[in-house]
Amino acid sequence: MPFAAIDLGATSGRVILGRVGPDHLVLDEVHRFANTPVRLPTGLHWDVLALFRESLDGLRLAARAGDGVTSVGIDSWAVDYGLLDADGALLGIPHHYRDSRTEHVADRVRDDIGPQELYGVTGLQHLPFNTVFQLAAARDGAQFAAARTLLMIPDLLTHWLTGAIGAEETNASTTGLFDARTATWAEELLGRLGIERGLLPPLRRPGTHAGTLLPHVAAYTGLPADTTVVTVASHDTASAVAAVPATGPHFAYISCGTWSLAGLELDAPVLTEASRLANFTNERGIDGTIRYLRNIMGMWLLEECRRTWEQRGEGLPLRELLAAAAAAEPFAALIDPDDPVFLTPGDMPARIRAFCHRTGQRPPETHGAVVRCILESLALAHRRTLREAAELAGRDIHRVHLVGGGSRNELLCRFTADATGLPVVAGPTEATALGNILVQARAHGAVGDGPDGLAAMRALVAATQPLRTYEPAGDGRAWDAAAARLAEFGTARRL
Repeated sequence: MPFAAIDLGATSGRVILGRVGPDHLVLDEVHRFANTPVRLPTGLHWDVLALFRESLDGLRLAARAGDGVTSVGIDSWAVDYGLLDADGALLGIPHHYRDSRTEHVADRVRDDIGPQELYGVTGLQHLPFNTVFQLAAARDGAQFAAARTLLMIPDLLTHWLTGAIGAEETNASTTGLFDARTATWAEELLGRLGIERGLLPPLRRPGTHAGTLLPHVAAYTGLPADTTVVTVASHDTASAVAAVPATGPHFAYISCGTWSLAGLELDAPVLTEASRLANFTNERGIDGTIRYLRNIMGMWLLEECRRTWEQRGEGLPLRELLAAAAAAEPFAALIDPDDPVFLTPGDMPARIRAFCHRTGQRPPETHGAVVRCILESLALAHRRTLREAAELAGRDIHRVHLVGGGSRNELLCRFTADATGLPVVAGPTEATALGNILVQARAHGAVGDGPDGLAAMRALVAATQPLRTYEPAGDGRAWDAAAARLAEFGTARRL
């Protein structure tokens, strides 16, 4: 059966057609487009209308592929949202989570509601751009005063496709407005934050049918009017984790793209004070699972370096940069990827040099040395995060599944295996789209349902997608020394 996935990432979007059967799972990218933020006098915004238009164009190409489309599902990044007025019209242009408007808001909210209480309800990692802080920044504005409905980005696009209103729970769980224990909106917290309960729509679970295409959408795309839009795990990380090809319980995952999301899949949230201090998040996965993880600044660091070098006329193909990194001196310089200085767009090589100066290190001088610094530092962040997650959750880890675009980076995969001392299974690269499509397929009975449905989905991924295993082979003592050295810097706080 064919299914269409609209997969929106922080820098690009795709429409992918997936065909699913008992022994096959094949993806065909029918449309790819840039996701380029726009800076206006009001700040940094997503070009959400362009994203919707490109998504429609992708669905039109999927409709022409020849064998129909059973349903459509949408996933995207988390935390960002659109506000609708009483007539259902979009109020303004959704802000980008990297916009600076929340810079000092989080501290004010945490002064009003203690961080322990916030964590005890939401179980959410403290990130300055969490939806709760964005809303606090917007609360005194005219748009917020006129708002009657808040929709996360995938829910907004689903609304534009179908007219239906709802909040998919994996994305809702990233807002800081969601009760981690009850899987409902945290109504008491909303009241204390001055947020009307009616602003937040009813929650929907992954695998539910949101609605069918509006007539003008069907006419434009060429899809039948009765084509359903399925609510998938609309947070892209939740979709990626759903497609982790794990065949046993003792696994960790790293969904590696713009961000590295590293952690465990649990049956219940971990809301201890130790977990809060370690800045771990408890977000929903499919089938009531908990994604117990920490956000780590991921390949954003490398991509921002490449963007800066290209602007200076110093750009090199990624293959050449990685070859130079492999030949560079090991552990010559290290950074903490979670230092807030690396969060916003800008001259990343200069920020890396400044971090090294600040911590008494010799800054990397060549492109290859910069790239090696980034990849070794990411591997050390993966190691630290997974070891802390295992300790806090009381779980053993036997292997690590690294999925997403970072799984193509052989050097990062090798470094992660060496740093963690665990086998790293790399792939699938298209984990997010696979998870999106598999949830749709399960909703239509094309892949196993019931209590073993998630296991059946993962078994199909493991049987059909190319995977590569990296065994730890480096000098473990050198990685131990590098981790100790990084811990001694003591200059960077986690986001």
